[in-house]
Amino acid sequence: MDVELARQQWDAGNRRIESLKPDRRRYAALVAQVDVVVGELRKRVGQTFTLSELAAAYDGADAWARDAIDVADPDAPPPDEPSTVADAAFHSYARGATDYSP
Repeated sequence: MDVELARQQWDAGNRRIESLKPDRRRYAALVAQVDVVVGELRKRVGQTFTLSELAAAYDGADAWARDAIDVADPDAPPPDEPSTVADAAFHSYARGATDYSP
């Protein structure tokens, strides 16, 4: 995946979640799911990575993000926005890339 296109998608996902702040309950649930996916990114990508490596991990992220969220809270209903959650998690994690620039 092209890094710039991926970054645009990650930013859009983050903006969608941020736009839900007025709905505190839903926002908190989504932020918790983002944290789960960030944890999974640490396992999959590691602590030292480039944006290109992160973009490569983005392929198929919706599926494994949904699985990670389900495993983290098996009693919760299935996540209704796994792609948005994944995008926001990648947006957050991208800041740790060795070649990150805003």
